[in-house]
Amino acid sequence: MDPKHKKLLRAQRLFLSDELLVDDLIIQYLYQEEILTESHLEEIQSESSSRNKTLKLLDILPSRGPTAFHHFIKSLEKDFPWIRDKLLQLNEEEEESPPPPPFTVQCGVSDHILLTVPTTLHLNQLASLLGSEWRSVLLDLGLSCADLYRCCSDHPLAVQSQVLAGLVMWTQRNGRGATVQRLIQSLQAADVPPSVLQQVFK
Repeated sequence: MDPKHKKLLRAQRLFLSDELLVDDLIIQYLYQEEILTESHLEEIQSESSSRNKTLKLLDILPSRGPTAFHHFIKSLEKDFPWIRDKLLQLNEEEEESPPPPPFTVQCGVSDHILLTVPTTLHLNQLASLLGSEWRSVLLDLGLSCADLYRCCSDHPLAVQSQVLAGLVMWTQRNGRGATVQRLIQSLQAADVPPSVLQQVFK
């Protein structure tokens, strides 16, 4: 399923669980179109309430291929046209809205900095700003769990020093490959907000 359709179904999850009754017509149609399997039908029908059946269907749909959203919309045509119309309208609005600027633009990092190796000052500032996501950032950069353990055991009393030690280890191992751009990719993957990078690379 297209990521934007997954996002739409997730955003409308409570609305759908309140408004939609997942009856035999809907799930049999989705089974006929090979969106659902027999085991999916059993899973949905075994749920104790209508709301839970709807939520179970919404859990299953995103993993059922590129046509799952289209067939789900089609299954609503007869009995739930107002839900179908709302989902289609929201989908059109999403398509019309401009895509967000690249993460590096949101961070305010200029192009000439992206391919440089971050300075010790940059790393120190970043270490002071990172929260609990620092471990996932360092793992994404290629450090091992043993490396993280070493950083923690070498600096048991200061988390900032642990993070800095891991970042320095990454730059030393990767040399010119340890670029600001590569660092930003890992920060983005860990959902670090752009405002943090704006403070570091201002």
